[in-house]
Amino acid sequence: MKITYIGIGNMGAPMTNHLSQAGHDLTIYNRTYSKSQAWIKQHPNHKITLSAEEACKECEVLILCVGNDQDVEQLIFGEKGAANSLKPGTLVIDHTTTSSDLAKQMHRKLNALQIDYVDAPVSGGQQGATNGQLTIMCGGDPIAAEKAQIATQSYSKSFTHMGEIGSGQLTKMVNQICVAGLIQALAEGMHFGQQAGLNMDKVMNTLSQGAASSWQMQNRHQTMNNGEYDFGFAVDHMKKDLEICLASAQDINADLPITSIVNKLYTELQNDGHGKLDTSSLLLRLQHQAVKNRLK
Repeated sequence: MKITYIGIGNMGAPMTNHLSQAGHDLTIYNRTYSKSQAWIKQHPNHKITLSAEEACKECEVLILCVGNDQDVEQLIFGEKGAANSLKPGTLVIDHTTTSSDLAKQMHRKLNALQIDYVDAPVSGGQQGATNGQLTIMCGGDPIAAEKAQIATQSYSKSFTHMGEIGSGQLTKMVNQICVAGLIQALAEGMHFGQQAGLNMDKVMNTLSQGAASSWQMQNRHQTMNNGEYDFGFAVDHMKKDLEICLASAQDINADLPITSIVNKLYTELQNDGHGKLDTSSLLLRLQHQAVKNRLK
């Protein structure tokens, strides 16, 4: 396929690697042009451009993986945006984690131009993108979702059509709500064990075989125990996602007490200058708090 990909960050770069290996004809646009230049050196058979509009002149499929609602809207409908050159019949696949309202708005506006749009957020993090093992949850029209599944199969282990437009984003919110609570519980358990003087490698290797096991425990306990927090989804990104979850929860009258608490804890990490660390750094916050308590 002729695919345009916008956003080659920690997730987009490995995803485009898989698309290239699968034989697709790629055109890349990234707002930080130096990243595009670095990418094209490794993929000389493809193309890079200076605008989203230029990138979409010949594409059959446009895939986005950017920061937030405003980024998506600006890149599609802003000055030199993709909508200026997208042809009728093109499919837009948005992997960005956004509000479901944004997905509905993009779907409505693009459909008016005879362009298909699906919201297709992903789970699995940078590791999943690198390994081509992402879980994709898709909202949109069934035929468009089927096309999206074919276009993304090189980097996905699971693709599920969740229902109407916006349902992919709502499903991703459920994911983030569940993950946030798990990470805090894991951080608390590890902090308790460290304070008790236990051999935490032995503890975690034992517990990961039982009922307390989770992806987070199996894949993050070693780095957390080592005080290393550069191995996944950043605090800044999770904070953005949890704000979306909490805003949506208000709209549908859903009570999210644990999510609200964890959101505040991530705010504390941001305020301490740790927004670029991965989400498992909730343990670091507990360790710092313990030191403060001892000094009182």
